[in-house]
Amino acid sequence: MVSDGQVVAKFGNILAKHCLDQRCSMELLRAAEHTQSISSQLGIVARVKAVTGESKASSELLVSNVQNLIRAVQHVLRAAEAACVKGLEQPSADPEEEEVAAFCQQWRKNLTQHRAKEALNSDRDELGLRKTRGAKAEPTLMSLVQEQPPRSRNIPKHPRKGHTVMDRHL
Repeated sequence: MVSDGQVVAKFGNILAKHCLDQRCSMELLRAAEHTQSISSQLGIVARVKAVTGESKASSELLVSNVQNLIRAVQHVLRAAEAACVKGLEQPSADPEEEEVAAFCQQWRKNLTQHRAKEALNSDRDELGLRKTRGAKAEPTLMSLVQEQPPRSRNIPKHPRKGHTVMDRHL
């Protein structure tokens, strides 16, 4: 879980570097830094708990830190969505940056297709507005991450040459 938080933080940092909107870039950097901090804190708490043994207080602290990390990861992904919508510059030849850009482009393509389908929805109310009740939710980066098969268990903590940040997504 700690390493997954670090991967998301790295994802956020790469994306912030290529974001065209400065405000979105700064928000993404803040969210990534916060995620990195909480991820490190969780690692420390987990190591201390492993050494000190089982106690209700240490278990509650561990659960609290996990919940904070989940919220921080969600914040990074929401900020990443905003950055993707605002636009990204072309990544350099770095394979990690290319993979992050491809991942974001796939999400944006899914979002655009979803919005186009919804715009064609003929269900209208008495004012001529599209009915959204019963409509399928917009795709999110979180849903795209969850669709990916988990591979992080088989990948070393620090990617070897040839491995990229997205090889270890959630």
